[in-house]
Amino acid sequence: MSFSIEGKTAIVTGAANGVGLAIARHFVDQGANVMFADMDEARLSHECGAIVEEDGNIRYFAGDLRERLTLANLLSATIDAFDRVDILVNGSRQVLPSDPLDLDDGTLEALMMQNVTNTFRLSQMVAKRMIKQAADKQDGQAGAIVNLSSIASRRTQPELLGFSVSMAALDQLTRSLAVSLAEHRIRVNSVALGSVMSASLSQALKEHDDYRKEIEGHTPLARIASPAELTQAVQFLASESAGFITGQIMTVDGGRTLIDPVGAPAH
Repeated sequence: MSFSIEGKTAIVTGAANGVGLAIARHFVDQGANVMFADMDEARLSHECGAIVEEDGNIRYFAGDLRERLTLANLLSATIDAFDRVDILVNGSRQVLPSDPLDLDDGTLEALMMQNVTNTFRLSQMVAKRMIKQAADKQDGQAGAIVNLSSIASRRTQPELLGFSVSMAALDQLTRSLAVSLAEHRIRVNSVALGSVMSASLSQALKEHDDYRKEIEGHTPLARIASPAELTQAVQFLASESAGFITGQIMTVDGGRTLIDPVGAPAH
């Protein structure tokens, strides 16, 4: 079975580092036209600047993706560069610790805006473009949207209350958009990540020496995934090989959600 995305045009947000960057690079290697999008212009320029001139299927866009106008400009820049958009990967996520008893720290609001509202807004804009492109095409896939979620949506960590709630909302957004856009032949799915060496996790490991051992101890495969290991799952969901899959949350976590972290009492 082919998971080909060759010749397709994709927007990948969160593409300046970590998982988003790995997905964007992989899509390029698979022959897709890719718009790398992120708020970190310096990092994007560092990652993409040298190769944009050499490779016609790469562009990058930097801006505050929390703003509607910026999202509209991102879509316009993609159309100007590649004439169309076939795939959207919403990979821009924010992880912030939150205090469940501090109702005024603004963390929940910030995470809902970054992880849910922005995803919804960009998905709306891109979906409208996909529908317009497919107006004269009566069969096949009009487009695919893949969101990056987290197993935090199903596991309770008080110190990550805001992030967990935003990921649960993102999962429901995925399901709801899948139903709403199905009639337009646009599929919407999500990949729920376990412990992947993202930029935020890398920083956390530097700050907490024992964190790696704890994660590995609670993961049946006993390791942290590399960002590259997520790319195949995202490519599959974006490809027409997944043409009858929509509204699904694919878990990629090394088995972490399969076990109860509370050990059995010693006898």
